[in-house]
Amino acid sequence: MTAFDYLVLNQRGKQEKGTLEGDSARQVRQQLREKGLMPISVEPTVELVSANGKGVHKATTKSARYRLSSLDLALLTRQLATLVQAGMTVEGALKAVSKQSEKQRLKSIILAVRSKVVEGHSLANSFQEFPKAFPEIYRATVAAGEQSGHLDLVLSQLADYTESSHDTSKKVKGALIYPSVLTGFSVLIVVALLKFVVPKMVSVFENSGQDLPLLTQLLIGFSEFIQDYGLYVLLLFIAAVFAFRQSLKKDAFRLRWHQFVLKLPLVSRLVRLINAARVANTLSILSRSGVQLVDALRIAGQVATNLCIRAAVEDAAGLLKEGSSLHKALDKSDYFPPLMIQMIASGESSGELDNMLARAAQAQERELEGMISTIVSLFEPMMMVVMGLVVLTIVLAIMLPVISLNTLVG
Repeated sequence: MTAFDYLVLNQRGKQEKGTLEGDSARQVRQQLREKGLMPISVEPTVELVSANGKGVHKATTKSARYRLSSLDLALLTRQLATLVQAGMTVEGALKAVSKQSEKQRLKSIILAVRSKVVEGHSLANSFQEFPKAFPEIYRATVAAGEQSGHLDLVLSQLADYTESSHDTSKKVKGALIYPSVLTGFSVLIVVALLKFVVPKMVSVFENSGQDLPLLTQLLIGFSEFIQDYGLYVLLLFIAAVFAFRQSLKKDAFRLRWHQFVLKLPLVSRLVRLINAARVANTLSILSRSGVQLVDALRIAGQVATNLCIRAAVEDAAGLLKEGSSLHKALDKSDYFPPLMIQMIASGESSGELDNMLARAAQAQERELEGMISTIVSLFEPMMMVVMGLVVLTIVLAIMLPVISLNTLVG
């Protein structure tokens, strides 16, 4: 059976989308008509075609380019793990999960995967039809579980990993919300003062004909600049951000930017911790799932967000293949914390590399969380000090002419 995405008109004349399984599009249309729905279009969720007649296959529908959020992937993996551990077949588990899902896109993906499983493909190969939804580490781990005959245990480990990754990502994003909002409001307040309040207050002193203090003159000049060119500056800033993001799509520019980031004092440490935790976590789960260490290291390199660190991990995989130990191969780049290297070395010498990799990942994540908490706790008072200095400067620029005028009157 194949999964089909359909678009129909219901009895009220409104369009509805959904996914159904059937042997053909004709059979699916018949099922829809039996439900009192008028089919508009019925298309396979994933349709494979040969490219250049050489037997190379690729997905041609939009569903193959779908992405899943970290939360959706974590929930899907946990449900699959629970059902498979309960003794349900993979096909039955996928069908049950698809019924449980309320998101149409996720449901389409699950049913398409199930259709491939029903046709005789492995679960890992079925996931390959959606490379954006199921990353390489995910597919490699599932393949290892199927080959070893312990798919239920591997899915459970993978569920723990995806949930941990989602929680870490959520903590980082949540920690950045307050500083971002505070910074945005601070900038808006200063701009509003310069554009609306300062001109009215200063116009009084300009009409008095007295010589204004230098600070007041600078404030007037900056206020006039904001009024005359503020919109252009904003548009220029937006254009610069857009151009920067477009440039990051080019490998050469992105590599230079990542090299620059690794030279920044505080940001460099943050980037190193994030990537070290991701690499160690990936290595741990792949190694525990039975994936060869060289292949696991190669896949772990792909989860690194920094191109320099990614290249270093790929070089380490080459050294490992030549006979080097894991801790020496990773230590050569100087990108990974000494504690992580020492824990890996201890795991290699004691034969408990899997456990030590997991502990190293947890240690990096704890250090990362502590660092983010420290940065956020320091950011608020720093912003208050900066805002206080800005407001103090504006108040002084306004009050100095008042004091001078009172002195003249006196």
